[in-house]
Amino acid sequence: MNWDDTTGTDATGERLVGSVADREDQAVEAALRPKDLGEFIGQEKVREQLDLVLRAARARGATADHVLLSGAPGLGKTTLSMIIAAEMEAPIRITSGPAIQHAGDLAAILSSLQEGEVLFLDEIHRMSRPAEEMLYMAMEDFRVDVIVGKGPGATAIPLELPPFTLVGATTRAGLLPPPLRDRFGFTAHMEFYEPAELERVVHRSASLLDVEIDPAGAAEIAGRSRGTPRIANRLLRRVRDYAQVKADGLVTKDIAAAALAVYEVDARGLDRLDRAVLEALLKLFGGGPVGLSTLSVAVGEERETVEEVAEPFLVREGLLARTPRGRVATPAAWAHLGLTPPRPGTSGNGQGDLFGA
Repeated sequence: MNWDDTTGTDATGERLVGSVADREDQAVEAALRPKDLGEFIGQEKVREQLDLVLRAARARGATADHVLLSGAPGLGKTTLSMIIAAEMEAPIRITSGPAIQHAGDLAAILSSLQEGEVLFLDEIHRMSRPAEEMLYMAMEDFRVDVIVGKGPGATAIPLELPPFTLVGATTRAGLLPPPLRDRFGFTAHMEFYEPAELERVVHRSASLLDVEIDPAGAAEIAGRSRGTPRIANRLLRRVRDYAQVKADGLVTKDIAAAALAVYEVDARGLDRLDRAVLEALLKLFGGGPVGLSTLSVAVGEERETVEEVAEPFLVREGLLARTPRGRVATPAAWAHLGLTPPRPGTSGNGQGDLFGA
């Protein structure tokens, strides 16, 4: 069971299949997070590599190398940071890139760290440039220069820091400058989960939440969870509510399917917004190509909402393709919605091709 990213808001509000944690998620996750690597489900390679790093550090009696975790929200970056602190028997300090807007903000945090403490910096790519440059020296030399005064009379006072471990988390590793990325001793990319792994997540959560669930019910929830543990746990809670009100409390495949139909989450994990984008693309524009702005108007959503919220999952599922000419539906999209593709030789709007025979 793994969760991640407690900052930020979803572009469309509180989507049931959104990967950003809302207040309810944060409250539940605090009680359900695994405490050590043995409890952590999935991410086998990352767990194995991280276990070696931490064991070696403990054997040397040294602080662990700085760790960079990248990947989509909800995959377990925050959880792993807490596990790192627990495995090293060290306290953890949690903050985020957007919260550090000035070098002084970072200096205040760094100067108050204890020896061996873990500093978790979420969304590290959103940190301000002056703070980022201060972090270079802190990570490498465990020292920062505090500037006292302004103008020609300003003086840099070196401040020694106790050895600490920085755990950085980012959903956009490509935005990290190379000098910062290179200072991490261990980097790992979190992958989306396989359905079998999510079934284990659902069973573990159900046990901790006292939810009675059978294997088929867990599989049904896992299959609609977009490869993300946070979404799996959110769906489990909604299915639990349905089972308590509409049935005898036992979550079966039929109960899970009925519950998620109420919440408009289909068998592949698509919600109302996702299907609206596909239906507009297929029914109004014959599968495309169509420009993003036109598609957004047809759906009744902002351009950024369609591009940043709906499209990434549709592309990952192979239902939509981004091309130089515009958005294009794949054969899988037609099949998923039960529609028939237009005949060859017709354009996206169903009319004859201007240059066709």
